[in-house]
Amino acid sequence: MQTDNRLFDSVARAFTNAAGAAQSFRTEIETMIKGKLEKLVADMDLVPREDLNVVKAMAAKARSENEKLAARVADLEAKLGAAKKDSASSAKKPPLSTPPRPVKAAKSKRTTPKL
Repeated sequence: MQTDNRLFDSVARAFTNAAGAAQSFRTEIETMIKGKLEKLVADMDLVPREDLNVVKAMAAKARSENEKLAARVADLEAKLGAAKKDSASSAKKPPLSTPPRPVKAAKSKRTTPKL
């Protein structure tokens, strides 16, 4: 036994319309909140992910170059230390040539004009 009841039809139609209105309201609120959040993020001057990744790569490269240079400096300092030891042992020997004489400053032969 099926009943045609206008009351049930109108209530069902009202719920359907209410569900559609709620869905529209929900999407409108989401759009508004998303816009506000995007504005807030833009005002905060945050760095984009791509820029952050580029800077991280640059920092890693600089760090590795710094480590290479530190090793090179340590190697050069070790060589310099060995050279200083060699020069200290050779400093005890008399010099092979005489040291250069100091150069005397030339006197200026400036004359004053006669009046």
